[in-house]
Amino acid sequence: MSDGHPTVFVVDDDPAMRESICWLIESIGLKAKAFPSAAAFLGEYDPAAPGCLVLDIRMPNMSGMELHARLLEKKIPLPVLIITGHGDVPMAVRAMKNGAFEFLEKPFNDQALLERIQQAIELDARRRQSSQRHADVQRRRQTLTPRERQVLDLVVNGRLNKQIAVDLDLSEKTVETHRSNVMRKMGAATVVELVRMVLGNEGES
Repeated sequence: MSDGHPTVFVVDDDPAMRESICWLIESIGLKAKAFPSAAAFLGEYDPAAPGCLVLDIRMPNMSGMELHARLLEKKIPLPVLIITGHGDVPMAVRAMKNGAFEFLEKPFNDQALLERIQQAIELDARRRQSSQRHADVQRRRQTLTPRERQVLDLVVNGRLNKQIAVDLDLSEKTVETHRSNVMRKMGAATVVELVRMVLGNEGES
């Protein structure tokens, strides 16, 4: 169960490296949680928990690349920062192409790691807010009647009340009533806000 505060998850099979990274993260007031293997992380991670993942690329049983692929399969968009040795750079570049947030070569600069961790946490927060907005708009849309959804779609397409009345073979007064209900249920104060809400939601889906 997540407490809502961002956590930096550290997955590395080297105990000294895990401890060092966690100490560094906690030194700037962030919460860190370490795991000795990819399997241990997968067994405990709650997708509702915000934050980012600092991941070693070379680990026994399941590598950092395999863990990243598993997260992608599960559609878990947790930002991933990969820590790599010189020989792993081609793999790390491949991970970046698959959506990893960053890769840092050992020995990495502490300040650079902390800056990228903070940027990854901010990205995760934006993604979660966007996902929440999307879910909220979808939930409100589900409260509309089939006729109200038709009116909504036509309003969003720029149709005026009298045009909607013709399109749906309704009186203009009935359209006004449906439109008023749509605005109230969707929580929009203006038509511009309604259009932005609906079109923005489609863009994020």
